[in-house]
Amino acid sequence: MPKQSEIPNPKSEIRLVVGLGNPGARYPRTRHNVGYRVIDRLESVGNLKVRLLKPESVFMNESGGPVQQWAHKNGILPSEMLIVCDDFSIPLGQLRMRLKGSSGGQNGLKSILERFGTLAVPRLRVGIGPVPEGMDPADFVLQGFAKNDEHVAEEAIGRAADAVLVAVQEGIEAAMNRFNLRKGEDA
Repeated sequence: MPKQSEIPNPKSEIRLVVGLGNPGARYPRTRHNVGYRVIDRLESVGNLKVRLLKPESVFMNESGGPVQQWAHKNGILPSEMLIVCDDFSIPLGQLRMRLKGSSGGQNGLKSILERFGTLAVPRLRVGIGPVPEGMDPADFVLQGFAKNDEHVAEEAIGRAADAVLVAVQEGIEAAMNRFNLRKGEDA
């Protein structure tokens, strides 16, 4: 269920943060559910006015329908949303926020972009990669993190929640400047 907190934040156009993942007991700690985990972190924050959504009526690859329906019902434009999702083409622990662009092969994001008919949907990708050589990416994203990677994932989820807070309070560009990894930097 979407949650709304108390204090308004006039510096942002973001009114809805959508975390992507798969519903059900089989998936909570998988790589594909980092979007849900970011929303779980944000649910305890009470100092911003934004709605949080985890589409739990469908699997991630079909997220566009429920997100579009919810946004339409609440008068939220695509540019007023921030989609949080995993990305196996980005190294584990790195973040990449953008105002618009293609889905980059992320099927949940692709579903949303297709439903809204625009590439101008802000998104925050949380790196979960790389996919091991010879492994099917669909199998990779449905696995949990290796024991030695879980702490990196937890840190990335925390930084992603911080990036969302900055995007909501100060704007997407401020969050991009602070949280996007630049060439030559280490994660």
